[in-house]
Amino acid sequence: MAHTADIKGDPKRIAVAGESAGGGLACAVSMMARDKKVALPKYQLIVYPIAGYDLNTPSYQANTQTKPLNKDLMAWFFKYYLRTPADGKNPLIDLVHANLKGLPAATVITDQYDPLMSEGKMLADNLQKAGVAVKYMSYEGVTHEFFGMAAVVPEAKQAQAFAVEGLKSALK
Repeated sequence: MAHTADIKGDPKRIAVAGESAGGGLACAVSMMARDKKVALPKYQLIVYPIAGYDLNTPSYQANTQTKPLNKDLMAWFFKYYLRTPADGKNPLIDLVHANLKGLPAATVITDQYDPLMSEGKMLADNLQKAGVAVKYMSYEGVTHEFFGMAAVVPEAKQAQAFAVEGLKSALK
């Protein structure tokens, strides 16, 4: 945020956003800014985040064979993402067990047919318990990656409108 003036930006109107791994990274960026005592983003948009390293949550159990994302594929991702399984306990990866106090307000979006749904909901709940203002919505009948499919998936258009509402409200 130190260089926002270089691009004629407003450091008071910066949000972090991401889907899936990017959703987890958006929250991790906010945590790092808080911990380093630098300017926090104003808002977080977190869409079906990877927010933990527990492959036994209810949504992992319910979505062992779903497409495009399922339990086996997530296990494969973690195999190559983590140096060792112990890295999965790092609070920047295991967001659902991290200290979330002092983070910016957030919109968290999850979807029904997604192994990440349970941890996304846990992240939203834990952000609220930590005193963070959260707008949460879960969309029924859709799978991971639906958010970018507004041209063909009505729920994606609804989710995008929900996300924009949170961003507009925070950044006005």
